[in-house]
Amino acid sequence: MKLIIDDIAQTLEITGHGDGEDRTLNLYSKEAFEVLSRQWLKVGWNEKYSYCFSWLGRPVIQLPEDLLRIQEVIYQVKPDVIVETGVAHGGSLVFYASLFKAMGKGRVIGVDIEIRPHNRQALEAHQLADRITLIEGDCVASATVSQVEALIQPHETVLVILDSCHTKAHVANELAAYHHLVSPGSYVVATDGAQHYLHDVPRGTPDWSWDHPTAAAEEFAAAHPEFGIEQPDWPFNESALGENITHWPGAYLKRLR
Repeated sequence: MKLIIDDIAQTLEITGHGDGEDRTLNLYSKEAFEVLSRQWLKVGWNEKYSYCFSWLGRPVIQLPEDLLRIQEVIYQVKPDVIVETGVAHGGSLVFYASLFKAMGKGRVIGVDIEIRPHNRQALEAHQLADRITLIEGDCVASATVSQVEALIQPHETVLVILDSCHTKAHVANELAAYHHLVSPGSYVVATDGAQHYLHDVPRGTPDWSWDHPTAAAEEFAAAHPEFGIEQPDWPFNESALGENITHWPGAYLKRLR
């Protein structure tokens, strides 16, 4: 696909699209914004744009919009516990813990097959450490899942975020292992399904065209009618826009009431 931006004529010309239909859009339109945003996501991912941010002193490898959108969901659901697979530097854990601190409730359980000593030390010394529990182990192993289960009380509202290995098979195993923890009205979030449209960038992998978290989420939803893929509503929107600019397309699996 070729994109030609003409800021004098105020047009966006699209040629060589997969549907075979060339078109010209108003540059300052909703449709042009969506096309350019998708291309921006691809270039940004290739340039590791999401590796440029921190939250309260810890690197947080997420798109800022994804953080704002999950914040909206957390404030709506008001979970008692967030379980996140994949710890890395711990920035996401600190982000969720800071939201819980502001809300006056909640704690985070972070699970990773390897928590590097310097990251563990930084998280355990952080001012929000009292709201963070770290579990080191294979996140889909029954022993690890049992450790997580032991930290959750039956009456608590739970939200699960899957952000470890992003292959379709692994995410399918995570969904099988953790979906039972998700409370009615809450979500399990299969992050980074954007791989399916990043497969052709220089840092991408051709297999990502099919091997990605969104594919696992879709198959899971088809087999589990108690869950549905649902982009949470934006609580505030005074624009014509309605699509997230996201690395997490099709990520939100809601447990239906």
